[in-house]
Amino acid sequence: MCRLFGLSSAPRRAHATFWLLDAPDSLSRQSHRDPDGTGLGYFAADGTPCVDKAPIAAYQDRAFAEEARRVESAAFVAHVRYASTGSLEARNTHPFAQDGRLFAHNGVVEGLDRLDDHLGEDRSLVGGDTDSERFFALITRETRRHGGDLGAGIRHAAGWIARHLPVYALNLVLVTPDGLWALRYPGTHELYILRRPAGGQHGARHLDHSGSHGRMRVRSATLADHPAVIVASERMDDHPGWRLMEPGELLHAGTGPHTTRQVILPDPPAHRLTLADLRPDAAASQQAA
Repeated sequence: MCRLFGLSSAPRRAHATFWLLDAPDSLSRQSHRDPDGTGLGYFAADGTPCVDKAPIAAYQDRAFAEEARRVESAAFVAHVRYASTGSLEARNTHPFAQDGRLFAHNGVVEGLDRLDDHLGEDRSLVGGDTDSERFFALITRETRRHGGDLGAGIRHAAGWIARHLPVYALNLVLVTPDGLWALRYPGTHELYILRRPAGGQHGARHLDHSGSHGRMRVRSATLADHPAVIVASERMDDHPGWRLMEPGELLHAGTGPHTTRQVILPDPPAHRLTLADLRPDAAASQQAA
């Protein structure tokens, strides 16, 4: 299953160090198949989106994913991919950039020919083969149609897909230079949020999160004295504040530690897929490691 991670410390920029795979001698990691891509997205001081990603497969050099990357931004998104749609190429590796925003997705959407028809000329936003990047293009198009209202863009894009296309999951993390959005839909995969106070649970501690599945780790000394909002596919430490998002819940973390949340999709998809409905490769990509 793909792993999502998002962090916002807006408006303050934070230094953070990311490992997108854990240490190479990890026996727990060796017991699982290798991922199909890893990626990290963040923003330069002038708001320019930056993406550092590569397709990583069992037969390729793992150094890219195992090396630590230290970057500074007010918002980050990281992703470990298990391919369900699209070949193992950098253009199909998350996160994706459109209109100055960064996006990563975990799930499967089918009926891509119909989605392409619905996108029309906005299909040109898509540079790869994935359902994820097409979903992002629809969000971008709907955001433009709603005067730059990103919340409305996500709501209308996800709502159209939920009504018209076969859906397994639409979990997403989308970041901008000044905040973070996350959607869990439907209840297929977990997605957690942590509103982390400065210094964490006990105060005065830097952030040091490591996923229980050995796929991602992040550290930030800056967050010893500054709050942050974190979204992840799994609880990444023992902080009691982790909360499982509701199915259909859209979360927005803007500047400061405050968040807003709304269930924008209260009903299940009109054509809800199960693992048994998926192609073998897609089904394998959606099962927990």
